[in-house]
Amino acid sequence: MTDSWDPVGSPDSISLLGLEESLLGGQSFSWSYLGDKKWVGVIRRSVVHLCWENGQLYWCANGPVPLSKKEIEDYLWLDDSYREAVDALPWRSDQSLDQAIKKFSGLRVLRQPIDETLLVFLLSSAKSIPQIKQLRHRIHLNFGEDLGEGRFAFPGWERLSKLSETDARNLGMGYRAKYLVGVAQFLCQRHGWLEEVSGSNYKKARSSLMELPGVGPKVADCVLLFGAGKSQAFPIDTWIFQALERQYGMKGWTMKQMQEFAGIHFGHYAGLAQQFLFSFQRSVGQTKSAKKESKSDNELSN
Repeated sequence: MTDSWDPVGSPDSISLLGLEESLLGGQSFSWSYLGDKKWVGVIRRSVVHLCWENGQLYWCANGPVPLSKKEIEDYLWLDDSYREAVDALPWRSDQSLDQAIKKFSGLRVLRQPIDETLLVFLLSSAKSIPQIKQLRHRIHLNFGEDLGEGRFAFPGWERLSKLSETDARNLGMGYRAKYLVGVAQFLCQRHGWLEEVSGSNYKKARSSLMELPGVGPKVADCVLLFGAGKSQAFPIDTWIFQALERQYGMKGWTMKQMQEFAGIHFGHYAGLAQQFLFSFQRSVGQTKSAKKESKSDNELSN
């Protein structure tokens, strides 16, 4: 390590796999892996570097607005409330959840700014993680502040409100262009609206977000979980839908019934449970897909 690196969090509070999944698994789209157990990303207006070595996480940051150790601890949920949240989950009686927690030990729900989180999940419909990262980068590159190291800050919704739908489509937003422009204009006319949503209770905040163009139940829950600290939010995407059907016997259940089950079974920290299940189900799905491709390749070569 160099003198510029400072330790953050207690030793062994997060596994290498848990850290990697927290940063790159679809919560945030600003992080990149540099190799050698190092990552770089943007938190507000700072370029942040993370390094994992011998069970200890280290960090350093550069940018026009300095980032404090307290801010990085809060972003990565490194305080004692994380252990309390995991302990409150029903893993003792839920074998599927217990298995996921053990595999992705220390997996966090990142605490991100709600305005930035809304943007990326508004763009996420029918897109893979690399594609979402690419769309995000185009917007930040064209309209955000240059932070150095090829990284750019979130430009803010007021600046994005100057975009026309044609401008957004020219950036590759496709049908999402009208949602981006519609949300930007809505927020520009209602200063402080997102802060009010963030301060509301979960049900009211969810209902409010779903009034925005292009924001359905899943996007609203993602924004609230990752950008507003609403730990009750339980986004249901393809991976979670499969997990609930196969591991919890919910074949034929409606999304609303699944949401109600999650709230009752997983409790106040349903969103944390969702992340463990999501990561585990995705890892299983990717492994099966890789095996299937390998089998196909072998059959073709024989």
